[in-house]
Amino acid sequence: MIITTQSMEDEEKWLAEGIAAIQHNAFYMSRALDSDNLREALKYSALLLSELRTSKLSPHKYYELYFLLFVVDMRAFDELRKLEMFFREEDRHGCSVIDLYELVQHAGNILPRLYLLCTVGSVYIKSKEAPAKDILKDLVEMCRGIQHPTRGLFLRSYLAQISRDKLPDLSSEYEGEGDTVMDAVDFVLQNFTEMNKLWVRMQPNGPVRLKEKLEKERSELRDLVGKNLHVLSQIEGVDLEMYKDVVLPRVLEQVVNCKDEIAQYYLMDCIIQVFPDEYHLQTLETLLGACPQLQPAVDVKTVLSRLMERLSNYADSSPEVLPDFLQVEAFAKLTSAIGKVIEAQVGMPVVGAISLYVSLLTFTLHVHPDRLDYVDQILGACVKKLSGEAKLEDSKATKQVVALLSAPLEKYTDIVTVLTLSNYPRVMDHLDVGTTIIMAKIIIESIMKNDTCVSTADKVEVLFELIKGLIKDLDGTATDELDEEDFKEEQNSVARLIHMLYNDEPDEMLKIICTVRKHIMAGGPKRLTFTVPPLVFSALQLVRRLQGQDGRAGEEVPATPKKIFQLLNETIEALSSVPSSELALRLYLLCAEAANDCELEPIAYEFFTQAFVLYEEEVADSKAQVTAIHLIIGTLQKMTVFGVENRDTLTHKATGYSAKLLKKPDQCRAVYACSHLFWVDDQDGIKDGERVLLCLKRSLRIANAAQQQANVTRGSSGPVTLFVEILNKYLYFFEKGNPQITPAAIQSLIELIKTEMQSDATTPDSASDAFFSSTLRYVQFQKQKGGLMGEKFGPIKV
Repeated sequence: MIITTQSMEDEEKWLAEGIAAIQHNAFYMSRALDSDNLREALKYSALLLSELRTSKLSPHKYYELYFLLFVVDMRAFDELRKLEMFFREEDRHGCSVIDLYELVQHAGNILPRLYLLCTVGSVYIKSKEAPAKDILKDLVEMCRGIQHPTRGLFLRSYLAQISRDKLPDLSSEYEGEGDTVMDAVDFVLQNFTEMNKLWVRMQPNGPVRLKEKLEKERSELRDLVGKNLHVLSQIEGVDLEMYKDVVLPRVLEQVVNCKDEIAQYYLMDCIIQVFPDEYHLQTLETLLGACPQLQPAVDVKTVLSRLMERLSNYADSSPEVLPDFLQVEAFAKLTSAIGKVIEAQVGMPVVGAISLYVSLLTFTLHVHPDRLDYVDQILGACVKKLSGEAKLEDSKATKQVVALLSAPLEKYTDIVTVLTLSNYPRVMDHLDVGTTIIMAKIIIESIMKNDTCVSTADKVEVLFELIKGLIKDLDGTATDELDEEDFKEEQNSVARLIHMLYNDEPDEMLKIICTVRKHIMAGGPKRLTFTVPPLVFSALQLVRRLQGQDGRAGEEVPATPKKIFQLLNETIEALSSVPSSELALRLYLLCAEAANDCELEPIAYEFFTQAFVLYEEEVADSKAQVTAIHLIIGTLQKMTVFGVENRDTLTHKATGYSAKLLKKPDQCRAVYACSHLFWVDDQDGIKDGERVLLCLKRSLRIANAAQQQANVTRGSSGPVTLFVEILNKYLYFFEKGNPQITPAAIQSLIELIKTEMQSDATTPDSASDAFFSSTLRYVQFQKQKGGLMGEKFGPIKV
């Protein structure tokens, strides 16, 4: 039925007139019933129902009129109910229900006649004067007299509505004496078939501009057809055998033969939703066999997805049914059906096919979580589908692939399980650069969230292939184009990942380190500053475990500290050329400290040499130089492996660099820090009091020079902080027992500081004053302690 723009404007008027006529005739029908005038009641009943004969309303407005007649407008509905009750009181009116059944068939217009016939038929069934199956069969056949799609659809809907509680079902009062459950099923199926035919005939044939609107109106009527399937599902006598042998084949036959895409999609979905999960599982092959026969435009992927979703939920809610899934070979049947659907629908977009595989994978992970071969098989099928695509460009398809790849991560939580899937990386190869990076982040997040340890080099190799989007530039994408904060976050996640790669077996751990090194060294200079440090720490951790395990003579030991240090030297050397010299220097010093613990003097000396070379050639910033020289001094102080010659060489270098810093205060602090290189507690032979005193005197001269320089440049001396710091060093070594540090020297320094602080040229500084006061209190405290320490500090006057 095509509704023009002009007629659409009059629909509201016609609808209002129809409702008014219904209410008018309902009033007079009520009066006729009260006066026991059967013919008058039938007359006004026919007039009331004749409003449904209109062809002037669209299906939507017709539905509104029907709804008002039978549901909302209670007066009209109540009068029809009274009419039904009136019919039942046959004795009071002197005529049997059979006569009434004949009488209403003389109504002038066929549509009101059939509505009245259905109403009387309902009474006729209740009277049990004839078998229910005969009356139901007669009614469903008589309704064929209305072939107008809209009128016929609503007439049959009314028939289904009034008969649903009168079907000969198990334990029903209408069962027996020839009436069986099969009769009820036949009635509902026949009514369903006729309603679907009428609904399909409502396909729009008008102009394209109205087609979408009319299809929408038609879709709004789908529930009228679907209610028949709901009634079927509520019939207690429809057990699994009857469903398998009768109900499902006949329903599917109608679905396939109607060849209407809207009807096929809705009815397939309706079947899945209304019938029990157990029935679907046991008739899976039959149900799936209909899918490839549907029209190409039918959204089969959604139908199958909903079916698999229901079965997945069924498996989750009742774990004891899992053997049934194995018995019916559900996975094999679903896989085959999906393959046939994709093959039959040649024009199916990639996103549609992949969404099917996502649903199948979700089903498999719920029902067969232990079958990794099933999971890999699904991924392989996806790879085959994507084989014609170099890189996915469809955002929706890409989103589905991400969902496909994320599902195993969420289910297994252990990335090691996923790494055994051979087709997993092959699917990822079809993602674009941006999505590859997103998937890499998801994989790393999964590892960190579940605290997963990857413990073999082979698994690490596969893992780093999966996250290669974060490890190196793909397809020439420059890191300069990336957001700086995002880039840092990504590389920090890779750095955290490296700490999750571990094996207790040293040889395997060394293989893991070599595998990681191979990948990160290809990542470009900008990434090395993030990825090299964790690799170095991981390797040094292995070194600590291998201390003293260099093997016997002639024995080949794969993992030894020497081999690891050689690997580290090459790795840090690459970092120093980035350039990231300050970071490289720190790592060299860490390696030197580890070599010291392994008592490998030549290796430790080599790492210190590399650190000094970097300091000389690469560290140019004055602040960086200060930090670097203090790191060198601090590390060198802890070294115990060096002989006299090597230690003297390195300490000489350190003190020389300290005295050459740009700023005098920095020089002073670095030089007095060098004093600790010549006095190390608990180590015989490294207690050179003279050289300690030499460093302190030199720092004192530098501090004095700094004061004079401040006087020249600013017209006044700077704070005396440097002098107080040197005083504290004097006190430290005095307390440690350095014979070269005498009370007289300390007293002289204290007087010098007091003089400087009282000088008008000195810049007042509260921090320096507090520092000096605190130092004097410490001296006083030591004097008051008594004993040897009190005697020692006694000559010092504060």
